[in-house]
Amino acid sequence: MLKKLTASVLKAVLLLVTVSIVTFSMVEISPIDAVESYVGEAAVTAEQRAQIEVYWGLDEPPPVRYVKWAANLLRGDMGVSMIYRKPVIDVIAERFQLSLVLMAASWILSGVIGLLLGILMAVYRGSVADKLIRVYCLALESSPAFWIGMLLLLLFSVKLHLLPMGLASPVGVPVAEAALSDRVRHLILPALTLGLTGVSKITLQTGEKMRQVLDSDYAMFARARGESVWRIVFRHGLRNIMLPFITLQLGSVSELFGGSVLAETVFTYPGLGNATVQSALKGDIPLFLGITMFSALFVFGGNLLANILYTVADPRIREEGKK
Repeated sequence: MLKKLTASVLKAVLLLVTVSIVTFSMVEISPIDAVESYVGEAAVTAEQRAQIEVYWGLDEPPPVRYVKWAANLLRGDMGVSMIYRKPVIDVIAERFQLSLVLMAASWILSGVIGLLLGILMAVYRGSVADKLIRVYCLALESSPAFWIGMLLLLLFSVKLHLLPMGLASPVGVPVAEAALSDRVRHLILPALTLGLTGVSKITLQTGEKMRQVLDSDYAMFARARGESVWRIVFRHGLRNIMLPFITLQLGSVSELFGGSVLAETVFTYPGLGNATVQSALKGDIPLFLGITMFSALFVFGGNLLANILYTVADPRIREEGKK
């Protein structure tokens, strides 16, 4: 276990170094001018522009700026956001709280719906329900998150007026001061958008695994003893499909991060994904680099957690590790 943890730490360090270099290089070749994005439509002289570049360290060569940024990062300093005018780590901490709630709700929603639909596909194979679920999954798989979000927005907000159109709280009310019921109402559509986009893979994979269980010899023997299909599903099926289910669920963490960017943009949800878009469009280099590094570390942590849970869900993995 110690060797595995050491290898994981080394992989994490190598990943962060690679991500930082690639991200910094992409920012440098981007056509977005950080100074123009910073001042907006305000007219500035050449002298004022030079002062802004010196203040934010943009007057130095890219390699020098990267080395300084990396050195500050090792000391726990991610820099100051050019947009929000406060430390990057504070912006990430504030925005990540909202994104974490959104991703957790979507993660649970996609897992529960996907598992239930997959079991129904296996139990009622060949039926109308099986075909409808398969068509539903294929339609979701080919639909981008922002398109699903726009449809939900048009239906529940514009047409039916049941849910708010965006934000994380009512207009003019800070999120921390909003009532829990208001925060939940603003969370429903973004969470539903992210949750629906992750349902199809889980449904199709778990459905196929459950079918293999129901076609196995021990399942046939159980049926011969008089056990019902649902009893076989709960006694044998769930245990056998749990490992691939965990793999898909924890592997979807990276997809949740990518989908949250689109969902938060559509619903103007003030989370980390929305801050990522704003930092990229407005040339906020410190914030963009900080969010990228944090996202890479978070996704790596999700994959590491999946590997740990494998040993809990499947004892055979533990036995192989002891050999």
